[in-house]
Amino acid sequence: MSDGPKPMPAEQSIPVKNAPQSSTDLAILRQMCPRCRAARIFRKSIFTGFPRMQERCPNCELKFEREQGYFLGAMYISYVLALITIVALALLLWAVTPWSMQRVTVWAILLFLPLAPTLTLFSRVLWIYLDRAIDPE
Repeated sequence: MSDGPKPMPAEQSIPVKNAPQSSTDLAILRQMCPRCRAARIFRKSIFTGFPRMQERCPNCELKFEREQGYFLGAMYISYVLALITIVALALLLWAVTPWSMQRVTVWAILLFLPLAPTLTLFSRVLWIYLDRAIDPE
């Protein structure tokens, strides 16, 4: 008989601390838990509607909202994403239409509005990942 270490069952695997960057990017796009990357942050994808956020990860019990007002930082991320999106839409409209800058700006904002809920929820995912990178526990 061997007294060596016993292998862990697959369902009790330890989360990878230094996961490759591509898997982090993919986990962010799929809105997966930043600790275990095995369960979703939202009950369904943010790209298909306005889902409810889970309070804790069903797999590793990570609490997503650490304290009251936790997602205030996500508002700043959302604001930056909104500005980038509106400017990109305005530049695209400016390049393909002969419209005035005022008309381009109004249309860029109108085209952005359906994207606002998705960007707002996506900014929460980015905030959770950023916060976990700075302060893991």
